[in-house]
Amino acid sequence: MTPAPYTEDTLVQQTTAEYLERELGWESVYAYNNEVFLSNPHPGPLPEGEGVQLADGKICLGRKSDREVVLTRFLRAKLEELNPGLPDAAYDDAVRQIVTASASQTMAAVNREKYDLIRDGVQVVFRNSKGERVRQRLRVLDFDNPENNHFLCVRELWVRGDPYRRRADIVGFVNGLPLLFMELKNVSKDIRAAYEGNFLDYKDTVPHLFHHNAVVVLANGVEAKLGSLTSRFEYFHEWKRLAENQPGVVAMETLLKGVCAKANFLDLVENFIVFDDSAGESRKILARNHQFLGVNRAIEAVRDRKLRSGKLGVFWHTQGSGKSYSMVLFTRKVHRKLGGNFTFLILTDRDDLDTQIYKTFAGCGVVDNDRDPCRAASGEHLAQLLVQHKSHVFSLIQKFNQTVSEGEAYSRRDDLIVITDEAHRTQYGTLALNMRNALPNASYIGFTGTPLFKDDEITRRVFGDYVSTYDFQRAVEDKATVPLYYDARGDKLGVAVGDLNERIAEKLEELETDNIDVEQRLEQELKRDYHIITAGKRLDQVARDFVHHYSRAWETGKAMLVCIDKITCVRMHKLIEFYWNERIGELEAQLPMATDEQDEQYRRRQIEWMRQTQMAVVVSEEQGEVEKFRKWELDITPYRRLIKEGIDLPEAMRKQPQFQNMQRLPLEDAFKAEEHPFRVAIVCAMWLTGFDVPSLSTLYLDKPLKAHTLMQAIARANRVNEGKNNGMIVDYCGILKNMRKALATFAGTGDDGHGGKGGEIEPVKPNEELLADLREAIAFVRFFLEERGASLDGIIRQTGFARNAAILLAKEAVNENDETRKRFEVMCRAVFSKFKACITLEGVNACRSDFDAINVIYQSLQQDREQADITDIIRQLHQVVDEAIETKTKSAVAEELPPYDISRIDFDRLRREFERSRAKRTTVQNLKTVIEQRLQRLLQQNPLRTDFQRHYEEIVAEYNREKDRVTIERTFESLLRIMGEMDDEESRALREGLDEESLVVFDLLRKPDLTPGDIKRIKAVAVNLLETLKAEKLRIDHWRDKEATRDAVRLTIQNYLWSEQTGLPGIYSEDDVRDKTEAVFVHVFRAYPTVPSPYYARMASSL
Repeated sequence: MTPAPYTEDTLVQQTTAEYLERELGWESVYAYNNEVFLSNPHPGPLPEGEGVQLADGKICLGRKSDREVVLTRFLRAKLEELNPGLPDAAYDDAVRQIVTASASQTMAAVNREKYDLIRDGVQVVFRNSKGERVRQRLRVLDFDNPENNHFLCVRELWVRGDPYRRRADIVGFVNGLPLLFMELKNVSKDIRAAYEGNFLDYKDTVPHLFHHNAVVVLANGVEAKLGSLTSRFEYFHEWKRLAENQPGVVAMETLLKGVCAKANFLDLVENFIVFDDSAGESRKILARNHQFLGVNRAIEAVRDRKLRSGKLGVFWHTQGSGKSYSMVLFTRKVHRKLGGNFTFLILTDRDDLDTQIYKTFAGCGVVDNDRDPCRAASGEHLAQLLVQHKSHVFSLIQKFNQTVSEGEAYSRRDDLIVITDEAHRTQYGTLALNMRNALPNASYIGFTGTPLFKDDEITRRVFGDYVSTYDFQRAVEDKATVPLYYDARGDKLGVAVGDLNERIAEKLEELETDNIDVEQRLEQELKRDYHIITAGKRLDQVARDFVHHYSRAWETGKAMLVCIDKITCVRMHKLIEFYWNERIGELEAQLPMATDEQDEQYRRRQIEWMRQTQMAVVVSEEQGEVEKFRKWELDITPYRRLIKEGIDLPEAMRKQPQFQNMQRLPLEDAFKAEEHPFRVAIVCAMWLTGFDVPSLSTLYLDKPLKAHTLMQAIARANRVNEGKNNGMIVDYCGILKNMRKALATFAGTGDDGHGGKGGEIEPVKPNEELLADLREAIAFVRFFLEERGASLDGIIRQTGFARNAAILLAKEAVNENDETRKRFEVMCRAVFSKFKACITLEGVNACRSDFDAINVIYQSLQQDREQADITDIIRQLHQVVDEAIETKTKSAVAEELPPYDISRIDFDRLRREFERSRAKRTTVQNLKTVIEQRLQRLLQQNPLRTDFQRHYEEIVAEYNREKDRVTIERTFESLLRIMGEMDDEESRALREGLDEESLVVFDLLRKPDLTPGDIKRIKAVAVNLLETLKAEKLRIDHWRDKEATRDAVRLTIQNYLWSEQTGLPGIYSEDDVRDKTEAVFVHVFRAYPTVPSPYYARMASSL
């Protein structure tokens, strides 16, 4: 049977499989009810070699049953080919290790174990021809020669779990291993449905399908995303480019080319998957598009390092786009693919940044300082590590504190690569000179989250120009980061320091780079400027505003306040703590002013959130700090103790597996944990780089910053997190000018590395623009309604029944036709999104009433769709209940009104009511929804009822063409008529003396020009044939899956229809009987996967 041309199968699944086969060289087969299982799990090669097609059109994948997910036939053959000359026992052992899994392990743990075998090979032990015990690692895939592997795409593959059975859209096998899983939806479907409705279910019901999985793809034929088996939907990402300089296109074809091309796919499997344990639970990380392209460009630079004079380039991937993981992927691939004995020296300039990067490498299993020391404790220790041929060494640039003269090098190796994080900060002064003298033949690559600015000439001389770029604008477009919005609150409060910013920012950058006493030097060198920004009255005003602003943004996420220095951090904490408690008191005093129960509950939740919220100062330690703070009448010891000892773990979190038996949590882990009430961090330099907190949504800046430091700071708020639409930058200093300059480069339009001409752009939106966007979106809705005779103000200003009438009038305007309803819903969602982005802004309250009015229309439309029922529609017109119908309700259950008896509708009265109705269009839309639902059920039960579908589509097409009153009323009558016809059809079985199930068989067997006697006999045949099938053949478990049982059902039908005692009347020819046999078989195959049939069971339960 040829599939319909616009189904999910033909538009997406078949197209994908054909693309894999024709364009990318995969073999492709269709397995749905077409697969032959073998009793022998190792049947040997088929006549077609690696082919799967059998002579009769069936396929053989070599599976013994549908429980198997590894095609051992291909796996065994490739093991022998890639590792020739071994005894059978060695291959058997390798297959066993790859296939079997412990029932006590989690799916993710098994996947990690199998990944190691796939990537690194399977170690087996066997005895050679001399009887000697031999240990050898067998290759599973030929990563160096992609074409020397077997790539097989299987569509509609049945996989049985316990007790469930599922059919996967596409599974991609490489050498028999199911490395690729694709869940596909039709072009009109949101791919989130593939994740929530299918992928999550498969992980629960057939988890062994993912034991070997490397890549998960969710797609609808147009859009496509990929991720790993542990990825949340938000972390599935698009593959928009095949080369870094391409503009980027969201297209499934691009993803297939970029991911499923044989060389790329094996490259991803081998080099771009890591398991990270650094967050407590293991997560499988699959590289993003920009990481794959960027790392491979860096690998080519290493290959050409002699031609490049050791300048491997600057790897600029914007903050929040996974730069640390890119480092891990880069070093792993160099070690694996380029051979030799490379040593990577990973350099930073701050302890906290060094720790963060080391934790990422350690979490991914690349290094372990406890077992094999790799972190330099001093300059002398660094020198020792560099001569020990370590794979990785981690150090601060400050550890190059020993003078190294030319000729006194630590190492002259040319396979030593220096990776410098935030490259622009480590190339100045004697430390960098000592490093170059100590490592004269090393190559250098700079990883940075910020671009090269015009004055970064030293950075260019050390590293060269860009080797890979992924700028701010592109990251936002790709949804690798969220957009940032800007609120210049300092200007509004009158506390912005204006032109002092440039001087202070420049001096701060200089002093912090040299790691000296910032407060003392700032006071000495800037005198009046420093005292202005740290003046008590100014800080008091900033603290008040912080509390006012953040207490209103209490549902948006965590916050970070950046102050000018350590002393100011502690001063601000004291002030904020005071005003925070004061604010709680104010809110409690205002509780009696709550307008209703809902408002009171909201206020109480806000107060409880504020009471639970914890704040901490996070600053680096220095000698003499106790005395230094004492001079300001401040005590640093409680803050220092918190940093060293950690923060209390709430009781609720202790119940989670990753926190069991823990009483305290390190401060940084608590801030990263979204559910921990440590919500406000007050910092001056720590945590501004290399510290990712996805739930951090608001950054408050009260420290003059510029260029790199400014961009690193604001990027703390751009990480992707579930439910987070944007990050917010609140500026108390007035740094907009510096921000514009930095963003011109940061966004990729003004950097020298690309030959840009500069210019100022603003990816960060100011409040005025946010509110303007919201007002514009509301204006679109207003104009839409007014153009159609409705009014948003009518809903806002009216009360009681008048307001309800205004809502009804708005719904009428929206329901003009299908297209207008869709347009209105899109406009509503735009308002909702923009309103959420403005939730903390002062001016948003002016838009609140508009938002509420739009929301009530939207929600009412959704309820109409979800609760559409013919009973409700008729009641709304009649405003009466048919008293003749009795209903039985249980006292413990809310009373439900009885359904209407459609056959008793007074159609003349209904038409009169409709003519007087002010909700004609809404009624038509609701009636359409009811009919569509009913039509679907009727067609499921009897596929011969297509006339109803065709008639309905003609009515809707005419309605959508014309919108005048006559057409609307005519459409209503036509819809009522088709409802009556459907009701008549549903009662036809009773008139024919049959039930709904036997009626279908009767319709299938009937033909024109039958006598009453023939019809009577055919009815008996329909009833008895169905009873015979249901009593025997259809009760066999999974009868549709086995060829033998399918043939037995078909033969039973044919014999029954052909028999002179039980069969069809004599006027049916041999061809007639053959056609009717096939028609009945197709029906029972579809409608009776089990007995009783799920289609008619649903019907019975609804009666």
